[in-house]
Amino acid sequence: MLKPVASMRVAFAVLVCSLMAPQPSMAETAGEMLAAQIRLQGFACDKAIGAHRDSKRSRPDHAVWVLKCSNASYRVSRAPDMAARVEPLQ
Repeated sequence: MLKPVASMRVAFAVLVCSLMAPQPSMAETAGEMLAAQIRLQGFACDKAIGAHRDSKRSRPDHAVWVLKCSNASYRVSRAPDMAARVEPLQ
């Protein structure tokens, strides 16, 4: 009778420890999402370096981002249910 209780305690301890262990982050950054979107639209973006939201040009339901890639920079305007408007920057 003691062995099943002891094995249940060990199993519970293993479960608790596995839940407390740090998990790898699978979250995609805004830059990676924007880069994937503009690639689908035919623009070149080898590697997304970063993206920041342009608060002066953004409006509710119309976000404007500046995306920096390793080979180019773009201004990306996004509205719901529409393709992104992409402007190459110098």
